Amino acid sequence: MLSFGHLDESTHFHDQQKEKAGPVTIINTFVAPEGKEDEVVAAWTGDAEYMKKSGSLLSVQLYRGIGGSRLFTNVAVWRSTEHLRAALGTPEFASHLAGYPAGTVAYPHLYQKFAVEGICEGE
Repeated sequence: MLSFGHLDESTHFHDQQKEKAGPVTIINTFVAPEGKEDEVVAAWTGDAEYMKKSGSLLSVQLYRGIGGSRLFTNVAVWRSTEHLRAALGTPEFASHLAGYPAGTVAYPHLYQKFAVEGICEGE
């Protein structure tokens, strides 16, 4: 089963979901147990297929670390925190978490575009 860690101890993913914001990007890095990388990809694929059915997932892309890395990073854009929270709060999604091999750790965090003048656009 999947367990969760925090990259920023001052702002937990659960608390971020309480903010009313949109669109939001979830960036979720998974650490796969050694030798279980294919199982993590299979579990993530089931999650992504479920989330796409919600109609509120605007885009999704999975990245894999290179050079023998066991890291995978999911980047998904949602219409809003409310839409994401609704999708995460279903019994069906909860059942997907059991599909990850024991020892898999996820580090989800929510983001919004941030403007840096002359470099990139914000919301």
